[in-house]
Amino acid sequence: MELTEQQVLALKRKRGELDYSTTDLEKITGVNRWTLNDIIKHGHRNVNKKTFKCINDWLIDEYTSINIERNNECRN
Repeated sequence: MELTEQQVLALKRKRGELDYSTTDLEKITGVNRWTLNDIIKHGHRNVNKKTFKCINDWLIDEYTSINIERNNECRN
């Protein structure tokens, strides 16, 4: 699956707003920090379905201020 430029921009903005390191973001989203680094700094857009879902779910939760417990699928 491919992340859109808007999704990547939202990820960067929200990460900056919350002052999260890549390691912090890894713990919260369940996405490996090296993958996050590739997305944020190196323009990597093609990701697997699990990564896409975890990033998208986190962004939706953050932008809608819903703090529900996400299933463990994204945190393993």
